[in-house]
Amino acid sequence: MTWKSIGIFDSGVGGLTVLREIMQSLPQEDTIYFGDTARVPYGTKSPETVTRYAGEIASFLIKRDIKLLVVACNTASAVALPTLKRQLTIPVVGVIEPGARRAVEMTRSGRIGVIGTAGTIRSSAYTRAIKRLKPDSEVLTRACPLFVPLAEEGWTDNQVARLTAQTYLKELKDAAIDTLVLGCTHYPLLKPLISEIMGSGVILVDSAEETARTVAGILGEKKLLRPSTERGNHNYFVSDIPAGFVRVGNRFLGGRLGDVFQVSLDDETGII
Repeated sequence: MTWKSIGIFDSGVGGLTVLREIMQSLPQEDTIYFGDTARVPYGTKSPETVTRYAGEIASFLIKRDIKLLVVACNTASAVALPTLKRQLTIPVVGVIEPGARRAVEMTRSGRIGVIGTAGTIRSSAYTRAIKRLKPDSEVLTRACPLFVPLAEEGWTDNQVARLTAQTYLKELKDAAIDTLVLGCTHYPLLKPLISEIMGSGVILVDSAEETARTVAGILGEKKLLRPSTERGNHNYFVSDIPAGFVRVGNRFLGGRLGDVFQVSLDDETGII
C-alpha cells in the first residue's frame, strides 16, 4: 500500500498548485494528476453534473492503484466530496476544509475574508466550513473571476493585474479582515500581489499549502508514507489535447511538467 500513488484531480490546470505543494512536502511520493480539460470549467455546472464528473475521474484514478485521493478543485470539493468519501475506501481530501481550518487557527479578530471563483463563493462552502469551526467568526467573501485568466496568462505582476486586484480586494481591505483565504487553486500565483495590496497585517492562507500538509498528516498517521530516501514519479492525464495544459501547466509547476497523456473517460461509469 505504501508504494501506491497519490491521485489528484482538478477541472484543469489550477490543481497543479496543489500538486506542486505535495511534491515539495512529499518528494518521495508518486503522483497521478488528472485535469478534466475537456469539461472545464466546473463552476458553471450543476452540483449533480460535477458530482458525476468527479465519480468518473475517481474511477479512472482508482484503477491506477492510488492510496489517497485529493480533490484539488474548489467546486468539486464543495459539492462532490461527501459522495466520494461515502463511495471510496481510501482517504479523500478536499481543498476547502484544510484552508478553513488554517484560517481559524490564524485569525486574531475573527474577521476572515475568502476570495474564489463565482461558483465557489456562491456555494458558501468556505463560509460553512469556517463557521463550523468558529461559530462567532465573521466571514466576508468576494468572487474574483478575472484572477483565473490572469494567472493562466502569466499576468501576475503588471498594471492590469494590479488594477484588477485593487478593485476586487478594496471591500475586504476596508472591512479590516486579518486573514484572507485564497479559495481558488489559481490564486497562489498572484500571492505576492495580493499580499502587497492587503498589507502586512493580513495573513494569507493558501489552500494548496494546507491541503499538502493535510495529505502528509493522513499518510503519516496511516503509515502509508514511502521511505524519504525515495524519489517520486509524476504522471499527468487530461481529457482534451494536452498542448494548452502543457503551456500553462509549466508556469504553474515551474517548468517541471513531464509527458501528458490524453485519455477518454467515456468508459468510466463513476464509482457508484
